[in-house]
Amino acid sequence: MLEKYDLSCAEKTHEALREILQEIVLLGLARGGFFDHALFYGGTALRILYGLERFSEDLDFSLIKADPDFDLGKYEDIVVETLQSFGFDVHIELKENRGAIKSAFLKGNTEQHLLNIEAPQDIIQKFGQGKLVKIKLEVDTHPPLDFNSEKKTLLTPSPFIVHSMTLPSLFAGKMHAILCRSWVSRPKGRDWYDLVWYISHGYELDFEHLTARLRQSCDWQEKQQFTLPETIDQSYIREILKKRIEDLDINAAKRDVEVFISDRRVLDIWSKEFFTDLVEKIKLF
Repeated sequence: MLEKYDLSCAEKTHEALREILQEIVLLGLARGGFFDHALFYGGTALRILYGLERFSEDLDFSLIKADPDFDLGKYEDIVVETLQSFGFDVHIELKENRGAIKSAFLKGNTEQHLLNIEAPQDIIQKFGQGKLVKIKLEVDTHPPLDFNSEKKTLLTPSPFIVHSMTLPSLFAGKMHAILCRSWVSRPKGRDWYDLVWYISHGYELDFEHLTARLRQSCDWQEKQQFTLPETIDQSYIREILKKRIEDLDINAAKRDVEVFISDRRVLDIWSKEFFTDLVEKIKLF
């Protein structure tokens, strides 16, 4: 599985190994029946299921319906067993969050599990990968609804089925992150990279799901003391998106995403004018 990647340097090998481990974790979750209750979404879903060109760090999931008593821990054993069957030594840290946390989106009652995974000796010897790989699993137990979903088949490391949000609903989640994420130290350039990817591929944005997310939470607007209008229409979305672009530190956004992509020249075109022009190309339904 590693040999299909560019392993010309340690950094690329680390990213490739992490992605393979993510796929093994997904296999374990599928074997445990996790996808009967949850959907795969976020940047890693885009990368693994839909061919996004950048690497992604975490595994993000959303329950199909709200369940404050959902226990991610019940799937630990099958995930560990699956990873160990491939020779990986695994340690798990559980982090319970009370109330809302700031992640890809604002989430209530979110559970996080951190997998600390040590590569077997044959991989370390062949590819020089001695680092500990960390993968965070995060489940939103109180998700905004009105999304659409589909089932996708993955063939490696063994054939299995993943339940995911559709691309338009995933696009809505990404747009919510762009509109609502608070920029503490620097903007998350990965959000803007993904925005370009969605638009350049002509994917439509699930406006109903975006509206549900905005009505559930929007940290940036709350801090700006904005009040959501009674009716959220397309012109309002384009208006606040342009406001976010006005405040965007382009160079900081580039620095955030460049470590996750192989060709950094694609960022040369980035400017406020470039993103403002993209706003009019977004397809909403």
